[in-house]
Formats: sequence, structure tokens, C-alpha cells
Amino acid sequence: MPSSVRENHLKFLADLQSSSEWRDPKPITLKLFEYCRTNDWSGYDPYDALNSPLLQALPILNSRFPRIALTQLLKRSPLDIRPLLRIPKTQNPKALGLFLISILKLSRLGLLDESNLARQIIEQLVAVRSPQTMYWCWGYSFPWQTRTIVVPRFAPSLVCTTFVAEALLDAYEQFNDLQLLEMATSAGQYILAELYYSGEDGLASFSYPLPGLETKVHNASFLAAALLCRLFHHTGDEKLLEPALRAARYSASKQRGDGSWPYGELPTQQWVDNFHTGYNLSALRRIGLFARTNEFDDSIKSGFEFYRAHFFRDDGAARYFHDRTYPIDIHCVAQSILTLLEFQDLNPANVSLAGSVYEWTMSHMYDERGFFYYRVLPYCAIRTSYMRWSQAWMLLALTTFTEQLSGAAAITKQWETREQVSA
Repeated sequence: MPSSVRENHLKFLADLQSSSEWRDPKPITLKLFEYCRTNDWSGYDPYDALNSPLLQALPILNSRFPRIALTQLLKRSPLDIRPLLRIPKTQNPKALGLFLISILKLSRLGLLDESNLARQIIEQLVAVRSPQTMYWCWGYSFPWQTRTIVVPRFAPSLVCTTFVAEALLDAYEQFNDLQLLEMATSAGQYILAELYYSGEDGLASFSYPLPGLETKVHNASFLAAALLCRLFHHTGDEKLLEPALRAARYSASKQRGDGSWPYGELPTQQWVDNFHTGYNLSALRRIGLFARTNEFDDSIKSGFEFYRAHFFRDDGAARYFHDRTYPIDIHCVAQSILTLLEFQDLNPANVSLAGSVYEWTMSHMYDERGFFYYRVLPYCAIRTSYMRWSQAWMLLALTTFTEQLSGAAAITKQWETREQVSA
């Protein structure tokens, strides 16, 4: 990035730091961190209904339609009845990965004194790896029913595995521990060996949520491709690069003329939503960075223009879908802050918009006990605290926001890293 642009941008950030427009995110970040740690990183999840032992006690409930109905009931209910169904709180591997990324950021900012905490999270990730597989991979801490199959508890999941592997790479870069790189590399090998498939007319994708399904879910493919490119950057293994780029090119080719992506290619997967679009954009940027290519720049630019134009209300509320406001979902809030900050080079006003999203959320979705609500609906709020879906994502978003507002050093380091990789 040219030095003049950088200087102007750093001045913009300095002006924001001295502004009283927003509440300082640092104390909120640390209070949320303490909430998560006090709860041992464990909690409920919007999709954990099938963890209820009542499904085993009452076999009539343990079939496809009752499983879907129970999951949707618990997900949509303003009242949390999980204690009545004896659903336990669990540590979710994806949440642990997100917590690890946040902890590493907080320690770099000098906001955490406990240097062993990241190691403890890594040990917990080791303990909850997917069983009965030679690879390092991870799945969710609950079984879940799709339209056609049940995904077993802790069955390897592409999305869960990519987030954990990315966290391990962050830890490797901070601690220079080769074992962490080996674990992340094994996760990449799982994705390549068990999930990648290709065909005619440029088809290339990754099976999701289980091997052999040959689905075409674009955020999953982009996330997998980004991880493989980052592993290529660290290992130099050329075998990782070609399938990653082929899959990225295929999903990039499915971008619509307005810059949006459907969730997937099936007729039932044509919706466009906030956080999956954010995944796509962030993954494409990492693919370009680590594969040293600018071939996806136009996709990123048009995709981000669509994102910024369609997913934010004038008052800062973050929309879930591109064409309507409700539900306002905390995962979309977190991803909005992360996406706006990551792509502030495309529009310096992103930082101000991220602040508006933060302020709206503090006014409408924050509980003074230190956590964030799940959803705001037209006539009520769902105040259930979800550890993976809500708190882990918001901790990462607020940690990143705190990092960005802490001064020029973090921004300069980010730009210098991009320049070094691109050199």
C-alpha cells in the first residue's frame, strides 16, 4: 500500500481513537472474555437439540422429522428450555479455535497476563479431536440433522476443521512450535484426501458436511482453499496449491452479476446471507495473499461492494439476509465487524461503519452480565447465550476491533505482512 494512503488511513484511525462517538470496546472485550473463561468455554448451541438424552429414551422422537422439528423449536424459541430437556453445555471445537485466535490477539496487545492460556486451549483441542481417523480434524459437539442425513457428534467437519487449523497456524506463527504446524498440515491433508473432488467444465469443490456428498457449498470450498493456500505458504508443498486454486476458481465463477454468491448450487441453497458472504470474501483475500495471485481481486471488489450495500441498515443494524432486516443475528454482527475491518483498505469509512454496528449491538443485544443475545426479531429478542455461535464470534470481533483501534502498530504490521508475502 502506498505510504501516502497509509499515512492518511492512520490519521483517520487516530481521529477515531480520540472521538467519543463510541464506547471503548476494550472493557467490553475483557468482560466477555471473563464470561467465557468463567464458563470454561462451554455453553449451549443453536443446533444442540439432539444432545438431549430424551431422544434415546423416547425412540419415537429419534427420527428425521422430529429431530428437525426439535432443533428448529429450540433455535427459534425466545425461551430456552434446554435445561428441561437435560441438554448439557459442551465445549465446541470450533468455539475453542475462535477463542484461541482471540487469546493470541489479546496476548499480543498485552491485555492478558496468563501466557499458558493459549496452550491450555490447544490441549483442549487435542482432547476433542475427531475419533477414529488418522488425521487431525474436528467436528461439532452435537449430532445434527440435515435435510437427508444425521451428522454424528464430533464427526469431522470441513468448516469446523478449517477454523481450528487456522487457529493452530496463528499459534504456530506466534510460538514457532512445529507440532502445531504438523497438526494443521494433517487437517489440510484430510480435507484434500477425503473431501476434494473435481470434474468436467472446471468443477472442483469439497464435500460438505460429510465425505462423499459432493456438494457445492461455496463458503466451505473457499474456506478449505484458503487453508490449503496458507499451508502451502508455510510448507512449500505444491500439491496443496493446484486443487485449492481450482476450487476457488470454480466457486468464484458462481458469483452473480451483482457481486453476491448463493449459499450453494442446489435449488434449496439460493439464499444470500451476511456471514457466509463474509467468509467468502475473507477466504478469497487469503487465497490471493498466500498463493500470490491477484486473479480474485475483481471478485473481492464486487463482492465487497454488494456486501457493504446490502447488509447494513442506516442505524448500524447488521442484516442476516441481503433483502430483509430480520432476524438480526449476533453471528452476522460479529462477521460484519470482522469483514468491515479486514476490507478497510477498500473503503476507509468501514471503520466508522463497524463502530456503528458495534454501538447498535451494545444498545440492543448486550447483557450487562457480560454476554451477547442470540437474535433480535421484529417484536422480541431471543436472549439465550450461545457459546460458539454468539460469544466466541463476538469475542473475536471485539478483540479485532480493539486491536484495530489500539494504534497504528497493528495496522502497519498487517500491511507489512501482506507486502512481504506478495514480494
